[in-house]
Amino acid sequence: MNKKDKELESNFYKAVLSLENEKECKAFFDDVCTIKEVHDLSYRLEVARLLTEGKVFNEISKETGTSTATISRVNKCINYGPGGYRIVLQRVFGIKKKD
Repeated sequence: MNKKDKELESNFYKAVLSLENEKECKAFFDDVCTIKEVHDLSYRLEVARLLTEGKVFNEISKETGTSTATISRVNKCINYGPGGYRIVLQRVFGIKKKD
């Protein structure tokens, strides 16, 4: 990633961090994302929640309509990623990853 890309990405994260409540967050994401993008992001978080609760791929796919490829990607992020899902799941839902 070049310097300009890093700067723009940093500005985006700072913009998200500047939002003060759910209403502001919804307004921003409704502006910056398509309806489908917000839907997909929301469902990825739900997949992460269900995975950490011990549900299996087939159950999650049936319950959410999410592809097993997406479930696998989320699972990989939970297990090997930098920890973003774990932070959010802990703070929003009080969920810790089951081993």
